[in-house]
Amino acid sequence: MGGSGTIFADRVDAGRRLARELTYLRGQDVVVLGLPRGGVPVAAEVASALRAPLDVGVVRKLGLPMQPELAMGAIAEDGARVINQQVMNTARVSDDQLAEVERNERAELARRARQYRGGRPPVSVSGRTVVIVDDGIATAATARAACRAARTRGASRVILAVPVAPDDWRERVGGDADACVCPKTVSDFMAVGQFYRDFAPTTNEQVVAFLARGSSREVTVQAGPVRLAGELTVPEGASAMVVFAHGGGSGRHSPRNRFVADALNTAGLGTLLFDLLTDEEEGDRSKVFDVPLLADRLAAATRWLDSSLPLGYFGASTGAAAALWAAADGDPRVGAVVSRGGRPDLAGDRLPEVQAPTLLIVGENDPEVLTMNREAQRTLQAPTRLSTVQGATHLFEEPGALSQVAELARDWFIDRLRTSPSAR
Repeated sequence: MGGSGTIFADRVDAGRRLARELTYLRGQDVVVLGLPRGGVPVAAEVASALRAPLDVGVVRKLGLPMQPELAMGAIAEDGARVINQQVMNTARVSDDQLAEVERNERAELARRARQYRGGRPPVSVSGRTVVIVDDGIATAATARAACRAARTRGASRVILAVPVAPDDWRERVGGDADACVCPKTVSDFMAVGQFYRDFAPTTNEQVVAFLARGSSREVTVQAGPVRLAGELTVPEGASAMVVFAHGGGSGRHSPRNRFVADALNTAGLGTLLFDLLTDEEEGDRSKVFDVPLLADRLAAATRWLDSSLPLGYFGASTGAAAALWAAADGDPRVGAVVSRGGRPDLAGDRLPEVQAPTLLIVGENDPEVLTMNREAQRTLQAPTRLSTVQGATHLFEEPGALSQVAELARDWFIDRLRTSPSAR
C-alpha cells in the first residue's frame, strides 16, 4: 500500500494525523499511553485531541547477550513480556541468560518509570479503553508487551495506534490488541525513521515535560478523612474552571458529564471531575442522597483546586443539589451554577442563600423533575433561568439532546464567569 518516503514532518504532525483516525473515541472513558521515548510526543497529540489522560507505557527491549541491539523480546510493567523464541533458538540463548537480561532490564524499566512520572502513580486503566501509541512499528515486540501490560492492569479494551507500519503489522501484533489503527501502511518498510522528515531522538527530559503538561491528568482530592479520585483538565489559556458534582452514585467516568466537560474544554474552560463517594460508599444508597455530605465533598474539592480562576459548578441529579448547597456557602469565586436534570428540592432551605447565577436544564418529557425545578426557580433569589430541552427525557438520551445541554452549559459559564467577581 504505497512505497517509502517522507510522510510526516515530525512526531507532532504524525500525532495530529493519527488523532483524526481516533476521533470516534472522544467522549468515551479513554486513557492514552505513549511508548517511550518517541511514542510520547505522538501520544500527547492524541490525548489532547481526545481530551484524555496521558501516561507512559514503559517498555524495554530484551537484547541478545552478545548483540544487545538485536531484540529477542520485550518487557513492560506488571510483569508483561513478549519473547521471540525463534531469535533465542537461533542465537542459542539459554534460559539463565534470558533471566539475567530480563532482570537488568526490569531494574532499568522501574527506574525510568519513576523518572518519567516524577513519582506519580500510573494512571488507572482498570475498566477503561486504553490507546497505546508509538511513532511507528517494526517488530511489534515492545507494542505487544505494552498491550499485555494494559490488559494485566484491567483495561476493558486495548487499541494499538501508530502513524505508520508495515503492511502485515496486524499479523505481527496478533491478538494482543483488540483493535489496530494506522493511517499509513507500506510494503517496503525498513525503519520507522524513513517516514519522518525530522526524526530527532526524544530525550528523557522531553518525555517528562510531555507528561507534565498533558491536557488531562488524574488527581486525588483530600476531603476530610477520605481521598477521592478525580480527573483535572486545564486547556492552555483556560479562562475559568468548572467543578462537576455527579449524581445518582455515578462518578468521574459518567459518560454524560464527560460529554459536557469535553464541550467546556473545547471552549477553553478547565474542568475537574471527581468521585463524590469512595468505592465503599457507592453501595450505600443513603449516602447518594446525603446532600450535606456531597456538598462538603464538593467544597473540599473547590478548596483543593486552589485556582485563581473564576469557578463554576455543574451538577446532575443529586449532585445538582450538592452544587446549590455548596454555592449557598457564599464562596465569592463560585460565579455560576448549572443543573442538569437536577434535584434542587434536595437543597431545601439553602436555595434562597445561593448567590451565583443558576441555570436549570430539564428535559421536556421529565414532568416530575420539571415541576421540582419550576418550584426551585421561584425559590432561588439569584438570577435564574429554566431551560427545557425539547423532546428530552431525564437522561437526555435522545439524539442531539445532550449536545443541547452542553451548549447551554457552555454559554452560561462563559457569559457568567467572564463577569464574575473573581474574573475582574
